[in-house]
Amino acid sequence: QVQLVESGGGLVQPGGSLRLSCAASGFAFSNYAIHWYRQAPGKEREWVATISSTGSTRNYADSVKGRFTISRVNAQNTVYLQMNSLKSEDTAVYHCNGLGSWGQGTQVTVSS
Repeated sequence: QVQLVESGGGLVQPGGSLRLSCAASGFAFSNYAIHWYRQAPGKEREWVATISSTGSTRNYADSVKGRFTISRVNAQNTVYLQMNSLKSEDTAVYHCNGLGSWGQGTQVTVSS
């Protein structure tokens, strides 16, 4: 079955960086776009970024544009989210989504 597993979250100071990973299995990964979402406490889930199946097209929410970069390595069935210049408002659980399935999420906390 479709499985997505996120990793790479943690505690980081404002201005710092983290790289999240999303490891996929159970489907033809290279044929599908993958998305990152996040959900902060008390808020609705928010779309963050999308990468096309080949990686040629990438789209970002305005709130992360210029700071976050989504990428993928199809040979490794993995999508990455490089997050730079992190702000306190980036604190959330980050989930990847593919083929309508969700991973369990990884917590990102930005705090001094």
